[in-house]
Amino acid sequence: MNVLGLSGSPRLGGNTSQLLHEALRGAESAGALTRFIDVASLQISGCLHCDYCSRTGDCKLNDDMRLIYEALSDADRVIIASPLHFMSVTAQLKAAIDRCQCLWARKYLLGRPPIEPKKTRKGLFIAAGGRKGQTLFEPARATVKALFIVLDIEYAGELFFSGVDGAGAVNNIEGALPKAFEAGRKLVE
Repeated sequence: MNVLGLSGSPRLGGNTSQLLHEALRGAESAGALTRFIDVASLQISGCLHCDYCSRTGDCKLNDDMRLIYEALSDADRVIIASPLHFMSVTAQLKAAIDRCQCLWARKYLLGRPPIEPKKTRKGLFIAAGGRKGQTLFEPARATVKALFIVLDIEYAGELFFSGVDGAGAVNNIEGALPKAFEAGRKLVE
C-alpha cells in the first residue's frame, strides 16, 4: 500500500509537518510505503482557467504539479496536512488543489476516472490553527472534502489542533503526535 503525504506548510519542519511525518510513520508501522511531498517547495502556478483541460483532461501547464499528479496516481491513501491561513489551507496547497481542475474535467466533463488507475483510495486531513473556536476548521475542511470528492477519495478522517501558532507549539499539545501516528496507522488498515 502506498501512502502519499502532501504538506501545505511553508514552514519547513513546522507543526503541520511534524504531524504529517508522525502520520506517515504510523502508516509505515502498518507496512505501507510512504512518500512525503513538501508542496510549498514546489513551483506550481495557479490555474489559468483556460479550459484546455475541458477538452483534454490534462493541464497545459508544465511545472512541478506533474509530480503531484503522478504521486496521486500511485497512491492508495492520501494525507493532506496544512496549517490554517485565514481559516483555510495555505496558498501553496490551494494552488495545487486548484490545479486539480483538470481531474475535475476528466470526471465531470469527459466521463473518465479523475485519477488512473481507478482504485479505492482513502484520505485523511490534518490541520493546525492558532486561533480557537468551533468553526475554525470549517472552510479548510470544506475545501479538502470537495477535493476528495472530485478525486474519488473517501474522506476517512481528520485531525484538527487549535491553539497551535508558534514554531514547535504542537509539542505542547498532549497526545497530538501520538494521535497523528495512530491516525496514519489506522488509515492503512
